[in-house]
Amino acid sequence: MSTPNISFIGAGNMARSLISGLIADGRDPATIWISDRNDDQRLLLEQQFHLHATASNIEAAENSDIVILAVKPQVMQTVCQELRDTVQQKRPLVVSIAAGIRELDINRWLGGDVAIVRAMPNTPSLIKTGATALFANSRVSNAQRNNAETILRAVGLALWIEDEALMRAVTALSGSGPAYFFLFIEAMEEAARDLGLADETARLLALQTAFGATKMALESPENCATLRRRVTSPGGTTEQAILTFENNGLRALVAKALSAAANRSDELAQELGAQ
Repeated sequence: MSTPNISFIGAGNMARSLISGLIADGRDPATIWISDRNDDQRLLLEQQFHLHATASNIEAAENSDIVILAVKPQVMQTVCQELRDTVQQKRPLVVSIAAGIRELDINRWLGGDVAIVRAMPNTPSLIKTGATALFANSRVSNAQRNNAETILRAVGLALWIEDEALMRAVTALSGSGPAYFFLFIEAMEEAARDLGLADETARLLALQTAFGATKMALESPENCATLRRRVTSPGGTTEQAILTFENNGLRALVAKALSAAANRSDELAQELGAQ
């Protein structure tokens, strides 16, 4: 079975990351197209990866079995309507990595009856450590699901959800989540500096601690609650810090923050879909 051709509509950072991951996994650059009206952006990818590059979204889609919509949410409707006739004629798998745009709106803009996978990668995908949730509509075949998963696995973890409504939770957790951890690390650094540590020492210790804790959690068969209990000695320093977090409502605050992000995700989907 021949390798399907892929086109990326949009040559931004996420497209570059996916292309880099796919080629690192052994994909022939000759099977990849990129389209972007920004000459510098397009030329950069063409020179870096030796793939097909064009300023025409239609030309890229006409030469592909899989079309990756890697454009900003605000221009998704315009791009889809431009590609409508090509998609209706060629019937590719369409994968959207644009945040907040619902499958039903993409399908409508593309003329209907289109095989669509909606993917929600997060920013660590740019360094091949992403977390992506995928949703496929009923028109997506098993082979197309496998192709979509392979593409997103090139930049990290890829998991399927069977209900698109859960994308609001995905957005709140992994989509926005990196910023939460950056904030927590930032707060730890500031507190450590207040306790007397030099700026660089506080920064490196906070970053390595976050990295080490995450690596332990990923590699351990135990859940985070168990790992936390194991490093929290009764009457010790860690216990005092944990009690301070718990007594000041950390869990409730986290729940409130994720709920706010999920609600805003719903609002944006409504706003963008109503255009």
